[in-house]
Amino acid sequence: MGRFDQAKMLLKIKKMQKELQKQVITVVAGDGAVKVEITGEQKIKKIHIDPEYVDLDDIGMLERWVEEAVKDAIQQSQKLAAEKMQPFMGVLSELGL
Repeated sequence: MGRFDQAKMLLKIKKMQKELQKQVITVVAGDGAVKVEITGEQKIKKIHIDPEYVDLDDIGMLERWVEEAVKDAIQQSQKLAAEKMQPFMGVLSELGL
């Protein structure tokens, strides 16, 4: 692959990374008690907890819902990133990235 082609491919990859930054995945756990928003780059944008679901006598349940939502959000974000970057994987390995 020539240098020009490599430069073009790197520009496409950077564009894809910017698209992943803009994409937001929303995950809900605990029947709406917890909502997590995460970007395609696995950066958490927001965690919302509905006060109606907060039971001070059972904080452990709320913690499990938060943990479940965050894990699911990260997993979905990783899957999205992998799907978007799949076409570039062969080229990235050729470039040593």
